[in-house]
Amino acid sequence: MGKTIINSYEEFESYLGKEIGTSEYIQITQDQIDKFADATLDYQWIHTDPERAAKESPFKSTIAHGYLTLSMLTYLWYSIVDVRNVKMIVNYGIEKLRFQQPVLVNDKIRAIVSLNDIRNLRGIAKIQVKIVVEIEGKKKPAYDAFVTFLYHFE
Repeated sequence: MGKTIINSYEEFESYLGKEIGTSEYIQITQDQIDKFADATLDYQWIHTDPERAAKESPFKSTIAHGYLTLSMLTYLWYSIVDVRNVKMIVNYGIEKLRFQQPVLVNDKIRAIVSLNDIRNLRGIAKIQVKIVVEIEGKKKPAYDAFVTFLYHFE
């Protein structure tokens, strides 16, 4: 899938109420989960102990930290869109985040993004996108959220 290229506020605005794009799937591995545990010091066995998880977890495998899958938003977003002619981009906030089901080790996730709102704040584009992160082969998404970015166009 090709990236959506956006060169200006007006081009962003043309996506209001529409889907901007869908990312490719990316697999979440045990190595990623373990490195995230190291970075966050969250070593709960449900994430980091495959043998115990296979025996004791209702999922019969380790699961990714919810915040690990959330941290993938930047990668997923930038694999969908290429916003050009900007001086700076700021992550502004996340609203209504709902984790709906866990991402098991080796699951593949992707994002579907649509433009929910856009406002011109004295030359800064404040955009809010709805992001739904799907798990390949599953009906319910891993999570969905409204994410706000500030784009400082040149």
